[in-house]
Parts: sequence; C-alpha cells; structure tokens
Amino acid sequence: MSFQIILGSASMARRKILAEMGYEFTILTADIDEKSIRMDKPEELVMVLAEAKADAIISRLQSTSQPDEDAHATLLITADTVVVYEGIIREKPSSKEEAWNFIKGYSGGQAAVIGSVFVTNLKTGKRKGGCCRAEVYFHVIPEEIIDSLIEEGITLDVAGGLMLEHPLISPFVEAVVGTTDTVMGLPKELTEKLIHEALQLM
Repeated sequence: MSFQIILGSASMARRKILAEMGYEFTILTADIDEKSIRMDKPEELVMVLAEAKADAIISRLQSTSQPDEDAHATLLITADTVVVYEGIIREKPSSKEEAWNFIKGYSGGQAAVIGSVFVTNLKTGKRKGGCCRAEVYFHVIPEEIIDSLIEEGITLDVAGGLMLEHPLISPFVEAVVGTTDTVMGLPKELTEKLIHEALQLM
C-alpha cells in the first residue's frame, strides 16, 4: 500500500532514524507549550505530549489544506522523550547551566529514558501509540568534556541534555539497557509496528 509520511518533529536524531528505516517523509513541527502540560508519571507525560503535538499539526493542516478524497493514506508520526534521573522528570534544559548540571549528574551514574510514538492515519483519523523505556549507565564524565559539550549549545535541544550519539559523550556510555534509538527519540521497532497498525485501520 502506498502512503506518505509526515514527521511531526524538528529533531535531527528522529529524522536520521526515520531515514535509516527506509522511509521518505516531509517535516512539520508542532508549536505547543510543552512546559504547560504536566503529568506525574513520565510514561503518561510523553504520551500526552506526543498526542498534543499530533493534534496541533492536524489542526494546522486542516486550516491550510482541502482534503483530497482520492489521496493516498498519509501517516503523521509524532514523538516525545523525557529523561528520568533519581525519580525526577527532565525535559529539555532551560539554560546552559541547567544542562551542565544535568550531565554532571549522569557522570558515574544512570538515567532512564522514556519515549513515546504516535502514528495518526490522517485519512481515517485513527491513531495508534505506545511508549518504550531504556536505561543508560555512564562512566565518570570529566568536567572539561562537559564544558566542551555545553559550549556547542546542542544539549539544550534534547531531553535531559542527553546525547548518547555525540562523539564527546559516546566514549563515556558504559551500557544501554534497551535500544539506543529509544534514547535518541524514535524507537524503530515500536514505530514500525505502529505504522503497520495505523495502515491496517483503513
């Protein structure tokens, strides 16, 4: 079955993962105030945020385009990721100082990454979602490495300031229990499963 994909994310890591999965896609981003949405449980928070992103993008699409009855199915993929460290939910750092403290905390310790994915079939309106978890264990990260990482500024764009794939950080990752793509923001296996499920709801 032919279908199109819209990735509802500005994340470079998610784009890279979806491309690795062999899909072509267009990108639309959701303009939502993530900090205004609060949940006590990280699993609930990532699900609600990914749904909110989907709703915002759908609302934008509906206001700018006319539905084509003969169009192929279009799948909208939205996702969200948070880091949980010592029981506290961490989203994107709000400053370089906060990012520095986040990463310093991971040094010699561990963090959990909770990620959600939603796939919405824009032709049928049906939506399938799920979430995954991964645990990341770190060696001691020298402060000069943290300084260099913070100077680049990119840690402000990711949940918990956590970028496993970054060449400065990857040597200090002791182990990942779960999948690296979960940590990067788009678990491949879950995404593939949800794409198939959303298409079967035709």
